[in-house]
Amino acid sequence: MRLNVLITAASRRVGLVRGFQQALHRPGLTGEVTVCDVNPASPAVHIADRAFEVPYSDDPGYFDAVRAICVRHQIGLVVPTIDDEIPRFAAVRDQFDAIGTRVAASPLDTALACTDKWETCRRLAAAGVAAAATWLPQELPVAPAFPLFVKPRSGRGSVQAFPARDAVELAFFLRYVSAPVVQEFLDGPEFTLDLLCDFDGRPLSVVPRERVVIRAGVIDRGRTVQDARLIDLALACADVFRFAGPVNIQCRMVDGSPKVFEINPRFSGGIPLTIAAGADFPAKLVDLALGRPVTPAIGSFRGDLWMSSFEASLFLEPAQLVLERCVHTEAGKGKP
Repeated sequence: MRLNVLITAASRRVGLVRGFQQALHRPGLTGEVTVCDVNPASPAVHIADRAFEVPYSDDPGYFDAVRAICVRHQIGLVVPTIDDEIPRFAAVRDQFDAIGTRVAASPLDTALACTDKWETCRRLAAAGVAAAATWLPQELPVAPAFPLFVKPRSGRGSVQAFPARDAVELAFFLRYVSAPVVQEFLDGPEFTLDLLCDFDGRPLSVVPRERVVIRAGVIDRGRTVQDARLIDLALACADVFRFAGPVNIQCRMVDGSPKVFEINPRFSGGIPLTIAAGADFPAKLVDLALGRPVTPAIGSFRGDLWMSSFEASLFLEPAQLVLERCVHTEAGKGKP
């Protein structure tokens, strides 16, 4: 059987590209991993089997370009990777279904809710799932308990996220951060819960990982954790939101109980650790896209496996920095 996969905004996601390459070279399978990116110097571009330069995802011609790649290279599965484009892919899923391409993205309602950190925690709390107390600035208690945490209502990568230790800092960060929300300060070990659901929303796998060392919002050193409290929390989130494909749930363990503070319906930066621990999310997604049965394997992974990441470099000639482009045309068609 053959399946070709397209990973969007590939950037530095070398581990994810390699994970899908390995998934497509299991016995009885074949296929290629194509990527697209706005920058031809991105490292994942040079690891993939083929690559295209495309506009930014908010460009009117972006989805025409992506669909053109899918048609030309018979892509059976598209894997969006950044928060901004998940709702956009969800909104045009039927256009990809029409050309025989599955999109590994959650439904639009889920994608929009998880883009909004206030709405995420509001829905979880309303359903009785442990989530960080979260306020819009105008909803803050008159005398809130410090410290607090201020972050953008929609944002990623820990950009513009700050602790506020007193009323003076709170007032400053509420002015400084764009469209902020305020959360209770969760003081405890931080975890990512990697969750994979099938296209009908059924959870297939959950792998909790402790984020021991974090650099620029991405795990640098961490370990897998076999903890029923964390696994149950991920499953509870899947009861509140209908997911499809990969999800990463961010939480902290506070006084022995985990609390969610945000959900990202996409692959996490630490997914190579989850794959190495035996929960092969790319292989399961490939099988789902091919219509093969995938049995839930909740808790089936190697616990206490550590990952210690380091920088690696590619050295490129100028000719390697020229990619075939897919752009928006006047006729509104993408042309590879």
